[in-house]
Amino acid sequence: MADPAFPRDEPPYDAPERAMLIGWLEFHRATLAWKCGGLDDAQLRLRSVMPSALSLLGLIRHMADVERGWFANAWGGEGLPYRYSRPDEPDGDFFEVDDADVEEAFDAWGVECAHSRRLLDEVRDLDALGQGVRDGQHVSMRWILTHMIEEYARHNGHADLIRESIDGAVGE
Repeated sequence: MADPAFPRDEPPYDAPERAMLIGWLEFHRATLAWKCGGLDDAQLRLRSVMPSALSLLGLIRHMADVERGWFANAWGGEGLPYRYSRPDEPDGDFFEVDDADVEEAFDAWGVECAHSRRLLDEVRDLDALGQGVRDGQHVSMRWILTHMIEEYARHNGHADLIRESIDGAVGE
């Protein structure tokens, strides 16, 4: 499923910890974009298997919220509301895709990733604790990076299965 429109740089095999973690995070961000590449709006909205609400568009919306939640809020202490999840619909990122604006979702994800990169660029010590709290605790940037890699990796597995069910395309 190689697509030159969605290039992915392989993470370094031998690098300092910071470069390694950021390399893997960027690889997984690019992988999610790659899994969505070349599909129309209806395909991006297709659900995986009942009763799951998973769709590629839902994953993009979810990761926009996850980027905001961990980088802007847990790290930066910005206290921003989630874009798609709300107290009355905590899974709005996944459930409310039928009429969702696809371009807006991809733009929002891009904005959140860019904001995360800017915040990360300012961090010199991965052991430093964020200004915000999550579950009543301050979280280190090392924890956030490791969690974000895990979050993307897990959802990229979902994306791979969803994409294969749409058009048979597979790939790492």
